[in-house]
Amino acid sequence: MSQADPTPHAQGLYPHGTANVLRLATAQALAGANAVVVYATGAIVGNTLAPSPALATLPLSIFVVGMAVCTIPAGAIARRHGRRAAFLAGTGCGVLVGLLSALAVILGSFWLFCAAMIPGGAYAAVVLSFRFAATDCVEPERRPRAMSAVMAGGVFAGVIGPQLVTFTMDVWPPHLFLATFLAQAAVAALSALVLAGVRLPMPSAAEAAGGRPLGVIVRQPRFITAALCGVVSYLLMNFIMTAAPLAMRLCGLSQEASNLGLQWHIIAMYAPSFVTGRLVERFGASRIVFAGLGLIAASAVVGLGGVDVTHFWVSLILLGVGWNFGFLGASALVLECHRPEEKTQVQSLNDFIVFGTMAVGSFASGGLLAAFGWDSVLWVSFVPLAAAIAALAVTASSRAASAAA
Repeated sequence: MSQADPTPHAQGLYPHGTANVLRLATAQALAGANAVVVYATGAIVGNTLAPSPALATLPLSIFVVGMAVCTIPAGAIARRHGRRAAFLAGTGCGVLVGLLSALAVILGSFWLFCAAMIPGGAYAAVVLSFRFAATDCVEPERRPRAMSAVMAGGVFAGVIGPQLVTFTMDVWPPHLFLATFLAQAAVAALSALVLAGVRLPMPSAAEAAGGRPLGVIVRQPRFITAALCGVVSYLLMNFIMTAAPLAMRLCGLSQEASNLGLQWHIIAMYAPSFVTGRLVERFGASRIVFAGLGLIAASAVVGLGGVDVTHFWVSLILLGVGWNFGFLGASALVLECHRPEEKTQVQSLNDFIVFGTMAVGSFASGGLLAAFGWDSVLWVSFVPLAAAIAALAVTASSRAASAAA
């Protein structure tokens, strides 16, 4: 039995498993729509309000910083008071980001809009813990599928979010996106109602104690590789997606085209989740991560081929599928690195590493786009891709050699 496996389960230990997974998937759809609103509008509102074009993507960078900063506190809340308490705190932040963003638009305040992104990032950080919460609801052999099922809820986020922007962005002239942010707050409140019905066990005394020191866990080659692959998958998805809506506008494409491109990107991010869990079970997490990194590379190649609508859309779709394989595969690798009592602190540390690195990427993408153009954003992405593929190959080779020995 691996370190990640708990002791044998008694019959009926997961009486609310299916209902919990369904609620988490529904909340993933609603909360994912909030994140789509932020990504669809953040750079555009930032470009309108910022004192300098180079700061256009700063709100999105702060959004990612909020994700990173809040992962550890969210994990601590879950470890002490249970995951549902962390979920409800996150949805409260989701309501707050919508209300503060609406106020920033009314006042024309760039810095207030930036500040609003902090609770937005906190909400997004809590939402991404849904995938790990799903693994607490089912038997060990069903964990990859449960994780994928929750992430599949993001398919609906890919429809709800962009359409929310399209139908509300001009409702309250002359304040572009004001009604959008108010609708975003309402969607977060609805998500809180869904999450209130989640039934998960309270943390045990062993889990509250935390298990082994984190230093021991993070020195495992498998954890290092899992974290690196998660970082690169999410970093490059965010790096390219952050710049894409503004790049499309700078290339003369319409806001509607940008919204649709983002919609198909989000659908591509989550639609493969219906099968990703089964693919992980059949081929192993490492191979799925390899495939994801390859698709992200293909996305950059397509983007370099032109700047019409088709190139942007195909690039964003490939990017979404690559993220799904890379991120879910890396998350499955994380599950192999900890004991049951260590899960919340190890999972939150992994997400802290992922989102902390993303913050650098999202801010850098805006500067690169403003200074050197869309192509530079795509060319730079090949460097971290090469590093992640090399690390994954070394770890897979070491494991194969150990198995042979």
